[in-house]
Amino acid sequence: MKLSKIKPNPNNPRIIKDDKFKKLVKSINDFPKMMALRPIVVDENFIVQGGNMRLKALQEIGFKDIPDEWVKQVSDLNEDEKKQFIIKDNVGFGEWDWDDLANNWDAEQLKEWGLDIPNFVNDSDEFGTEFSLPEGDKAPFQQMTFTLADEQATQIKNAIEEIKRTEEYKYTETMGNENSNGNALYLIIMQWAEQKK
Repeated sequence: MKLSKIKPNPNNPRIIKDDKFKKLVKSINDFPKMMALRPIVVDENFIVQGGNMRLKALQEIGFKDIPDEWVKQVSDLNEDEKKQFIIKDNVGFGEWDWDDLANNWDAEQLKEWGLDIPNFVNDSDEFGTEFSLPEGDKAPFQQMTFTLADEQATQIKNAIEEIKRTEEYKYTETMGNENSNGNALYLIIMQWAEQKK
C-alpha cells in the first residue's frame, strides 16, 4: 500500500514531544514487525483513527510503500464511535509494575525500547536490617514514591545530605522511623512549615 494513501486525522487530540518521537522512530526502525502487531487503524476514507504518530514516524523514516498488514481499515464506525475510538485507543488504563521491571527486565533494554524509567535509587543501608514493607504501607509507616526531573532530584538529594550534617538533625523526632532520608525530608518540611507561620 502507498503510504501517501493514508491521511493523518486533522482532529487528532494527541501530540508527541521530540524526544518521544525520536524513540518511536527508532522503535519502528529497530522492530518493524511491531507495525503488523499494532497496525494503523484507518476509516473508509483512509483517515487515521489510531496511529497518527506511527504514520508520522513512517514518513520520517522514508517509507513510500508499506505492507497491507500494517494497516487495518474499519468502515462500520459512525462519527461518535470514531471519536470514542480515538480517545479510548490512547488512554493508558494500565500502569507499569516497577518492582517487576526492576527485578526481571534489563533496564538498558527497556530504555532502548523507549520506556522512560524513573531514577530509583536503591540504597538498602538506608532501611536498616529489620525494616521492610513487603506488603505495602504498614502502620505507622508509609512508603512514598515521586517522579522528579534530574535537576529536581539532585536538589532534593543535596538538601537531604546537607540537613543530615546539621546539629538539629541529630535531635529531630523520628517517630520510630529508621530511614535517615525520610527523617531528613521530614525535618526539611517541618522547617519550611515553621517559616510559613
